Amino acid sequence: MDSIEFEDLQRRLKALEEENAHLKALGAADQTLRRRAESALAESEERYRTLFNSIDEGFCIIEFFDGPHGPLSDYVHVEANPAYTQHAGIPNVVGQKVREMVPDEADGWVELYSDVLRTGRPIRFERELIATGRHLELAAFRVEPASRKQVAVLFQDITARKRAERELQQLNETLEARVVAALAERKLMADLVEGTDAFVQVVDPDFRWLAINGASAREFHRIYGILPKVGDNMLELLEGQPEHRDAVRALWSRALAGEAFVEIAEFGAPGRARRFYEMRFNCLRDGSGRPLGAYQFSYDVTDRLKEQERLREAEEALRQSQKMEAVGQLTGGLAHDFNNLLTGIIGSLELLQIRLGQGRIKDIDRYVTAAQGAAKRAAALTHRLLAFSRRQTLDPKPTDVNRLVIGMEELVRRTVGPEIAVEVVTSGGMWATLIDASQLENALLNLCLNARDAMPEGGRLTIETANRWLDEHAAAELDLSPGQYVSLCVTDTGAGMTPEVIARAFDPFFTTKPIGQGTGLGLSMVYGFVRQSGGQVRIYSEVGQGTTMCLYLPRHYGKEADKPSPPPTRNAVRSEASHTILIVDDEPSIRMLLTDALEEIGFNVMEAHDGPSGLNILQSDARIDLLVTDVGLPGGMNGRQLADAARTTRPALNVLFITGYAENAIIGNGQLAPGMQVLTKPFVVEALAARVLEMIKDGTGRT
Repeated sequence: MDSIEFEDLQRRLKALEEENAHLKALGAADQTLRRRAESALAESEERYRTLFNSIDEGFCIIEFFDGPHGPLSDYVHVEANPAYTQHAGIPNVVGQKVREMVPDEADGWVELYSDVLRTGRPIRFERELIATGRHLELAAFRVEPASRKQVAVLFQDITARKRAERELQQLNETLEARVVAALAERKLMADLVEGTDAFVQVVDPDFRWLAINGASAREFHRIYGILPKVGDNMLELLEGQPEHRDAVRALWSRALAGEAFVEIAEFGAPGRARRFYEMRFNCLRDGSGRPLGAYQFSYDVTDRLKEQERLREAEEALRQSQKMEAVGQLTGGLAHDFNNLLTGIIGSLELLQIRLGQGRIKDIDRYVTAAQGAAKRAAALTHRLLAFSRRQTLDPKPTDVNRLVIGMEELVRRTVGPEIAVEVVTSGGMWATLIDASQLENALLNLCLNARDAMPEGGRLTIETANRWLDEHAAAELDLSPGQYVSLCVTDTGAGMTPEVIARAFDPFFTTKPIGQGTGLGLSMVYGFVRQSGGQVRIYSEVGQGTTMCLYLPRHYGKEADKPSPPPTRNAVRSEASHTILIVDDEPSIRMLLTDALEEIGFNVMEAHDGPSGLNILQSDARIDLLVTDVGLPGGMNGRQLADAARTTRPALNVLFITGYAENAIIGNGQLAPGMQVLTKPFVVEALAARVLEMIKDGTGRT
């Protein structure tokens, strides 16, 4: 074999080896995919089995087959959960045929379920399982495809309810028979009402007693000093007590008109012991439905109401105690954090002063940087505290929550890291909500960070939006008014929370993180912000099963949500000194800083220390292009009142409120008029300059 043939053989051998390696790689990939598919299937089957075994209702799957009675004339139980035995009273049904289990009832059950199998229409019905004496409430639907010949059945035992209904029906029939008999024999409630502790009265349409038991007559005498008897007219007996006569007439007139109702009221003549009574009124009719009068069952509930009042006072005392405990926890945590921050600020400024006195200016930048950093952290802490107390200054606008979530998706992915899979599920046709979008973004990011911390080994984080219509029951559970809401939920697959942790999750400074890894204000800030915005926050969690945090925000019925506007940027062009700004603030240091900053830009600046003095300037002939005012001012006039008074003579005046604490009522329930904006203290000079330049431009058409 020459060298050429040998080299050719080597090339062919190498090609075969490469092909073999490629085939091995493909085989390995197929095995990996198959293992993943098998793993996913196993997980899905495990979730199904857990749900199947844990639901309270009985559940089974039956499969039809051709029997001796014809095609599809019998069925066998192929699956059944543990609750099947509890509700049906038959154990070990898997593998049992209905004609062997309940042969006397089999035809009826086969007829019902075979119709579901044949038509595909689900059914709901009630039926007695005679073999065990159980009344069942059932729902059945076909398991697709129909070729499987299977029907799923969900049911529960309602035997107790049926028994109670029968007993109530029997009681009503007995009572009606006794009343009719009493009317026929003109004994009217005789033995039945005379022996009871209830106060029983029956009157005709003219307010004349047809019957009154001894207990009621004695109580009437105790209250009004008059002993009534059958045949007396109650209005005539109370002729000398017009106040009580009119009250009695008003109540009995409703019953005589056919109304059935319950009333609790206080009765008694002046100078006598007054008591509270629970009175049940109804119309009295004969066998043909013709009204004969009205009757009343009354009970003295004075002691019960006093006990309820004592209980209410005890609950209020408990709430006050809990409130004081929360305040103590809040002030303790606040003092600790602020002392740390103030130490950094005071120490840095003190060293800065020493270095300047020594003429050593080389290292002063680090002291300035340290003081600024501590001040910014203090500002962030006060912001969180205001959010918790629902007193932060908000800028609510119609917001599309879907757009907001999608816009934050990439930031969330980068923040939680690659070990956590992020899934965003948005609903179509989402309603708008009136919210401070930036604060909602902060709240969402906070929830995502908490979810990340709950999954140190990785997991899945799901952000989901939906429209919610809360009825009275659902709204009451959430402490909200019934109506339409937008929900924003964050779900993790982390460690979950115990009920004790859930109960304290929104408390200020409460955290389960190690020392130094959390302030304990994150969730309390989210809670305060959402509640201030008219919504609610709820935690759904189980230990080992993960956590879902849901925000419920009221639907906004106004205009369509606006797209978020880009943040304002500072105009590099200095303003000519042809614009005048009035600053109103009671703090001299703030007026000094604002004046210096705005004069540095090139504005003319005027100052006032309170609302009345600021209003004097605004009512003069001086040109004012922008009013910058604190919300809380001395002198009996706050910043909003000052702005409203100024606009009566200067309707086009632009107003910038600066505030570190503002009740929504002061700035109009969060709704500012056109030409008014809010800047929250503390702020950097750059932010003030950008906002002022923006408002001056909006107001004059030029910078």
